[in-house]
Amino acid sequence: MSLLERERTVAPPGFSRWLIPPAALAIHLCIGQAYATSVYKTSLVAHFDTSLTAIGFVFSIAIVMLGISAAVFGTWVDEGGPRRAMVAAALCWSAGFLVGAVGIATGQLWLLYLGYGVIGGIGLGIGYISPVSTLIKWFPDRPGLATGMAIMGFGGGALIASPVSSRLLGVFDDGFDPSDATSVADGSAVVGLFVTLGIVYLVVMLFGAWLVRVPPEGWAPEGFDPADVKEKKLVTTESISAKNATKTPQFWLLWIVLFCNVTAGIGILEQAAPMIQDFFRTAGQSSVAPAAAAGFVGLLSMTNMAGRFIWSSTSDYIGRKRNYMGYLGIGIICYLMLALVGDTSTGLFILLAGIIISFYGGGFATVPAYLKDLFGTYQVGAIHGRLLTAWAAAGIAGPLIINGFLDSAGKPGELTADAYRPALLTMVGILVVGFVANLMITHVSDRFHEEESEEPGASRSASYSYTDDGSIDSAFVRTPLVVAAWLIVGIPLVYGVYQILVKTAVLFTG
Repeated sequence: MSLLERERTVAPPGFSRWLIPPAALAIHLCIGQAYATSVYKTSLVAHFDTSLTAIGFVFSIAIVMLGISAAVFGTWVDEGGPRRAMVAAALCWSAGFLVGAVGIATGQLWLLYLGYGVIGGIGLGIGYISPVSTLIKWFPDRPGLATGMAIMGFGGGALIASPVSSRLLGVFDDGFDPSDATSVADGSAVVGLFVTLGIVYLVVMLFGAWLVRVPPEGWAPEGFDPADVKEKKLVTTESISAKNATKTPQFWLLWIVLFCNVTAGIGILEQAAPMIQDFFRTAGQSSVAPAAAAGFVGLLSMTNMAGRFIWSSTSDYIGRKRNYMGYLGIGIICYLMLALVGDTSTGLFILLAGIIISFYGGGFATVPAYLKDLFGTYQVGAIHGRLLTAWAAAGIAGPLIINGFLDSAGKPGELTADAYRPALLTMVGILVVGFVANLMITHVSDRFHEEESEEPGASRSASYSYTDDGSIDSAFVRTPLVVAAWLIVGIPLVYGVYQILVKTAVLFTG
């Protein structure tokens, strides 16, 4: 177990910081599978002979446990270092699939709740935050780029898991058609899928844990001067603990900002396929075919993932506060246009929805860098974990708002754009609240600073010199390992993007 301690993960001579993003992606691409549960949702409904709500509750438990475990274990993650946290996340995430498989095989739905929902949800929370503080420490010059690369993986994980899961279900059940969204696999096929995913994800996540390192004390990229950071508004180089951070108004204002941004995004994501069909329904018939609606969902997955990288990287140049002014301010305009004129053109509808979802993803990826600016790197992982309770709350609020309005407007399959307008205008109001909260964020008062600016558990034994690209200087720079690591996470991601592009093409070809 000593191999998992922070002291054993200090980067040795010859280590490149560009190994850290693929280590983080190895975690996030795996836990991003949570967004791909719709692939086997109908099959589980048939297997357990229950409702969509009962099966959907599994995902809800997992997301709630993500928020709770990220908040509860955040300080433990920061103090023990990324490797210990990544291994714990891998074990919980994999165990969640295996326990869930037992529940499916034995017909015990509560075991699926316990496995994928509770145990897997804990793995989700720990895995989500485990690489964040390490990335920020390795990339103090480009924190938005670093966190964008990793958290992009959470959005990209579904792009991989969806087509792979469909193909695996076809392998385990000859009667299942991967190309037919209405096809239902038998229970034994879903068991085989869960066992396979549990084993594969364990291996990939442990690879990420083996790869990850923390920088030696005093490390900084060549040419990076912390004094330059101090000159930027809102940015601190001091240390603020997670305990003190939650006492600041800045933390709770940012909590509101994240809650509002996520609530608005989920408002579209949760209803994406039926929404585009309902907006263009006349006399009971929609001009958007089910295959095109599925392509629309795929396109939103792409914009979600791309937004995490592009907008978060942009924040390194224009600042985190300005980025969120864009997410929320432009989001208000997009939601108003969607509500008032979104049903006049499918092209306009797709454009507006794509922008909104790109801001949804960008908000997730930018918030760790925003926290770093406000509270420093001392316990940024723990602070991030506490802030993610906003995600858990938004995951409940967003669907409740949308479904509440739609339920009162009529039955699914009979709704039109008029049924969505009250919900969309409500989202405008929510974004206004978030926009105002973001404007109110100011520099954190000095009274919350720690007396000692020492990272918990940091090693004082290592002292190295550095190359221009930020690698620790030595005769041997591990270029082959860097290439191999990026290929391991990059090839599946490219495959997932390709599959989504094929599905999305239906939108434009009919």
